[in-house]
Amino acid sequence: MVVITIISILAAILIPNFMHARAESQTYSCEGNLRQLATAMEEYAVDNSGQYASSVTALTTANGGVYLKSVPADPAGGTYSITNAAAGPCSALGSNATFTITDGDQHDPTTGTNLHNWVAGNRGVVYCAGTGMVSVP
Repeated sequence: MVVITIISILAAILIPNFMHARAESQTYSCEGNLRQLATAMEEYAVDNSGQYASSVTALTTANGGVYLKSVPADPAGGTYSITNAAAGPCSALGSNATFTITDGDQHDPTTGTNLHNWVAGNRGVVYCAGTGMVSVP
């Protein structure tokens, strides 16, 4: 009986820690995906006279997928989208970004503490061209 009690206490301590570590890894993976998409956007613009792609799927179809072979999946759920920075969350930061890449806004709100503009309760990660990664409500 004592052994079962000790095992259940250890499980009660460790399981939440594993769940938080999993949520953090999803956020870090999302940041990597956003950087990959931003790099593809910049490569696309270099080859297209400074014009950025209008959507994520345009990066996979242009030139036979030379910029992006496949669209990465947001590990926390949702899809990535590209918007004009003037209408997106980067404008609130005073960024002079030319594009914004947003995720599905489904991350654990406790995992974005290392991101610029992080506020408790934020669930999304955004890449602002010219600013980098930020957290949005």
